[in-house]
Amino acid sequence: MDKLINHPGVLTGFAVLVVVMLLLDLGVFNKKAHVVSSREAAIWSVVWITLSMGFSLVVWHVSGFDKFTQFQSAYWIEKALSVDNLFVFILVFGFFNVPLELHHKVLFWGIIGALIFRAIFIFAGVELINLTYLPETELWGHHIRINLVLLLFGLFLVYAGIRSAFDDESQEGEKDFTKSAGARIIYRFFKVSRNFDGGKFFTVENGVKMATPLLVVVGVIEFTDVLFAVDSIPAIFAIAPDDPFILYTSNIFAILGLRALYFLLANFIHMFSLLKYGLAVILSFIGLKMVISPFYHVSSPISLSIVGGVLLVSVVASLVVAKKKATS
Repeated sequence: MDKLINHPGVLTGFAVLVVVMLLLDLGVFNKKAHVVSSREAAIWSVVWITLSMGFSLVVWHVSGFDKFTQFQSAYWIEKALSVDNLFVFILVFGFFNVPLELHHKVLFWGIIGALIFRAIFIFAGVELINLTYLPETELWGHHIRINLVLLLFGLFLVYAGIRSAFDDESQEGEKDFTKSAGARIIYRFFKVSRNFDGGKFFTVENGVKMATPLLVVVGVIEFTDVLFAVDSIPAIFAIAPDDPFILYTSNIFAILGLRALYFLLANFIHMFSLLKYGLAVILSFIGLKMVISPFYHVSSPISLSIVGGVLLVSVVASLVVAKKKATS
């Protein structure tokens, strides 16, 4: 961590890259609201993945191969878990009847919120982990040091993985998103119009300033991201619990590419029906890794291989099943 934190070029480069790309995204390429095509989404997906992989090579050059594999593992774990977000985003936009050309703007501001909340969660989490190590003890002839937070995170992830494998996703479609905490906050502080006013968050009706449903949708998306962070943030702590820089940069690169992934997969999300089982296996593996870490260390290259292998198998299996259903 020290080499990265104390390397001004890496820190400055990351900050400048994120700011410049966000400004280009909102102020140049998406200045006017429009429906994002699959081709445009594919191009942006390639751009974000390329930037992420390029930054990981910088991490390798500065801090070595082990940090490189930590970045890669955390990046792909967050990327994989983000697919669950996409399904909920589709439901939210459908529930509020958000025009297609406004989806990008909502996701953009959702990501701005994620940049802030993920920084709070990750840096506060690392400090909490550093404060919750138990005194070193001897067990079965080995000196071990248990961390209470990592142990609890690990047990929670094992439970979350098992639970997610058996969740009935069909019930999500019946959810009333106006009862979401994010929506309730907006309704509490603002009068909300029933009508959209282009891409505006506020409008004036009969001389009264009111929030538009678009602001409510942003509130729901922000709160949804916080909920998903409950799973994804503990998961990446298993990769590098003492390195907030690796955790934050990998997390942010994965999130920044989420909008493009949404527009790329929104019409094909049904084709990945088995992916949830792969994600369940990944969550359970990461949780188990955290639980046994005081006794046995699973190296970052091995973790990366397992995460990548499970993702590949679940995606390929999903596509095969989808193809068989289409031809039957």
